[in-house]
Amino acid sequence: MDIGISEKDRARIAEGLSHLLADSYALYLKTHGFHWNVTGPMFNTLHVMFMEQYTEQWTALDAIAERIRALGYPAPASYAQFAKLASIAEETGVPNAQEMVRQLVAGQEAVARTARKLFPIVDKASDEPTADLLTQRLQVHEKTAWMLRSLLEDVPPAAAKPKAMRRKGK
Repeated sequence: MDIGISEKDRARIAEGLSHLLADSYALYLKTHGFHWNVTGPMFNTLHVMFMEQYTEQWTALDAIAERIRALGYPAPASYAQFAKLASIAEETGVPNAQEMVRQLVAGQEAVARTARKLFPIVDKASDEPTADLLTQRLQVHEKTAWMLRSLLEDVPPAAAKPKAMRRKGK
């Protein structure tokens, strides 16, 4: 194989992408499980949000695995391999909705860290397709983490009204 990236660099990139795939799969499973099991006053909002997130993650799994294959390596494809490679712990219970959101924030951030760790290797190898994939994944995971974090913030009642409305006594 001669695509302009050395064997050594392809191997290192594929290894890093395998960790990204495992983290992405672990986050996908957790998000899908939370979609099925969420309860409480925010049920509908979270149920729909989690479905959008796991659907996007499912599509990303294929892109990551196919990039590993394009570099000439097999993509990990078993629970055992994913468990060994992932940095995200599985959830075997059913936490409350707020804890689900906290865990998903942590998972989104973990995937972003895993993706970001690959950039030095990818840049050194001039692997633009992988850099593009990583950039796309970072945009999604950082934005999703921000949106989920926003659900955990407490807004004081007075701060919720715009200033102009507070001054006029509205």
